[in-house]
Amino acid sequence: MTVPTVQANALDDARVQLAEAVAVLGYPEGLHRILGAARRETTVSVPLVRDNGDVEVFTGYRVQHSIARGPAKGGIRYSSEVNLDEVRALAMWMTWKCALLDIPYGGAKGGVDVDPRTLSPAELERLTRTYTQGISPVIGPDNDIPAPDVGTDEQTMAWMMDAYSATRGRGVPGVVTGKPLDLGGSLGRRTSTSRGVAHISLLALAKEGIAPSSATAVVQGYGKVGADAADYLAEAGVRIISVSDRFGAVHNADGLDLSRLRAHSEERGTVAAFGGGLPIDPAAVLELDVDLLVPAAVEGVVNADNASRVCARIIVEGANGPTTAEADRILERSGVLVVPDILANAGGVVVSYFEWVQAQQGYWWTLSDVERGLDDRMTAAWSSVLDQAATTGSTLRRAAMALAVGRVARAHRARGLTH
Repeated sequence: MTVPTVQANALDDARVQLAEAVAVLGYPEGLHRILGAARRETTVSVPLVRDNGDVEVFTGYRVQHSIARGPAKGGIRYSSEVNLDEVRALAMWMTWKCALLDIPYGGAKGGVDVDPRTLSPAELERLTRTYTQGISPVIGPDNDIPAPDVGTDEQTMAWMMDAYSATRGRGVPGVVTGKPLDLGGSLGRRTSTSRGVAHISLLALAKEGIAPSSATAVVQGYGKVGADAADYLAEAGVRIISVSDRFGAVHNADGLDLSRLRAHSEERGTVAAFGGGLPIDPAAVLELDVDLLVPAAVEGVVNADNASRVCARIIVEGANGPTTAEADRILERSGVLVVPDILANAGGVVVSYFEWVQAQQGYWWTLSDVERGLDDRMTAAWSSVLDQAATTGSTLRRAAMALAVGRVARAHRARGLTH
């Protein structure tokens, strides 16, 4: 089986998107350079003593792209594919995402170039604490707040919070979001990105005149975002006919039994060999004839090589940067509605913001408060992007980027910042 992989440099795509927005907004080249430059980039060595006594040294990164609208915000990923250019791109996309959702944050991202599946729990903890110590001078509840991403989870955030707090001599729950509830995490945070993806997907289906009960969908990337997004969509009546992960994919034209699929995935660590459907090449799920395609894995899976074969009417980007710039142009010519990542998967940062506010106040909200706030934010952003696209005759991505970049540029100008 062929697993989709990154086909382009994510930073190149991020820069293309910014350049298009700058051209639409008519900004001078100097402002363009300011908007494209990261405010701070930190690279740290992360030595790890393995359980057998061997020593390995990994490389960790933290990039703060912007603080023009508030503290930097962005996830931490553990992956053997992490590199500085990827982190730069993801940090830039976080800046636009926060601005588009009108959250008072700038963008950041971090990561360590390690495959977490090769480490024991004790090794993961030691790695996390060492990495946190390395970046502790540049993070904090008032300047940069990490969160979980690919390869990390609420346990990782608990270790990060504890390691950072030890450097300050007091508990600092607001230094990270996505924490366990017992340490000041927020109800609804774990599934917030998925809920936002599903919410936007249903709005996109409605825009195209497709009832959820008659809609079919594919989720590429059955992980922490894709699995719950599939469940939310199915609850609304959408028929999920295929899902994939890095090890395989499964297809059932009558619709997958998602409760059985989740149990299988949790037991086996993959959707491969699920008995409730037929095996299919993971790359092929991107090309199935469905109403809705949700790429929810990594960057660049919809690219110049396969975009012309995409048959979905709507793509809702559950992952960051899953569609390359060249693929965007192909899909636009094909009439495919692409809902960009900075809108579609912003639910996570919205509820991260809610968690940070709760930690600052020492007062925790009910799940209904969190979910209502998330839905309201996502709906408002969707409406703004639709209005901008209609007014300018542009794609949803160009509309979203113009709104987001414009807000960040206005903050730069109001503050008199040069970087």
